[in-house]
Amino acid sequence: MELGLYTFGDVGRNPVTGHFVTPSERLRNLVEEITLADQAGLDMFGLGEHHRSDYAVSAPAVALAAAALQTRTIRLASAVTVLSSDDPIRVFQQFSTLDNLTQGRAEIIAGRGSFIESFPLFGYDLDDYDTLFAEKLALLMQLNEGERITWPGGQHTPEIGDRGVYPRPYGERLPIWVAVGGTPQSVGRAGMLNLPLAVAVIGGEPARFQPLFQLYDRAVKQAGHDRGQLKTSLNVHGFVAETSQEAADSFYRPQAEVMNRIGRERGWPPTSRAQFDAARGPRGALFVGSPAEVTDKILAMHEILGFDRFVIQMAIGVIDHPTLMKAIELFATRVAPEVRKALA
Repeated sequence: MELGLYTFGDVGRNPVTGHFVTPSERLRNLVEEITLADQAGLDMFGLGEHHRSDYAVSAPAVALAAAALQTRTIRLASAVTVLSSDDPIRVFQQFSTLDNLTQGRAEIIAGRGSFIESFPLFGYDLDDYDTLFAEKLALLMQLNEGERITWPGGQHTPEIGDRGVYPRPYGERLPIWVAVGGTPQSVGRAGMLNLPLAVAVIGGEPARFQPLFQLYDRAVKQAGHDRGQLKTSLNVHGFVAETSQEAADSFYRPQAEVMNRIGRERGWPPTSRAQFDAARGPRGALFVGSPAEVTDKILAMHEILGFDRFVIQMAIGVIDHPTLMKAIELFATRVAPEVRKALA
């Protein structure tokens, strides 16, 4: 199994220390985190895209390029590219450039986006939320197939008449994943299009997502594709420390601050420590605990869902950089080897 990390590059005031983390500091720390993940043997690192004051990463390819030449083997991915409000040609060129810098380690994980701020920012109508993604994903996939493209145009994209798009990827094609948050239509689309699937689980019981993985299998087979050639990923929130208590105490306040801030925007009720502690139990969505606890939970979920990649977001909210670096080290050196050994 592949194991990795992802983040959105949170900035702002650390709720524990009071230190204010600027975008400059966060981005520089982020390069150190990616470099450590690479040196410690993790398989991938993903950067999500947001266009808000509380996040430093609005251009994942640029931030990943800063780490490209500091790393040797780790795959560098968007997590996710909000393709609906972006230009597929520019996305392809940016990640193809990254792919050449890393000699074949770039990936695009495309999604419709859980935040909507990029739509009005770039002049798109939210009523077109799904049709934008479907049309632009089709264009992105065609760009990946060959050097020159002829595109008839559509509701959201212009006509392109036999034009070359450069640079080409280092390898034959860029890996393009589809990320979903639980919508069956999106899962089915990924399977029909023969694209790998990343499922984000940030609440509820992960085991309840089993029908989505089964739906994906059916969609792949019904479309006549080879399921054995496609990967699935489980993307979760969590944190690793030497002890369960230390992990919970380090992660709770930053994570709760973020979830409550978003909750106020979306009408969610405030979270509590009791809810947090329940969610990090054996059946909950949070993978927070000691290396042994997190290892056991990954293996238990793998037995149910059968994913090929496990990706954890440990940098939720503003967490002290040395604490986060230690968590990355523990995940890479104590959790990942045990998971790989158990599944070998």
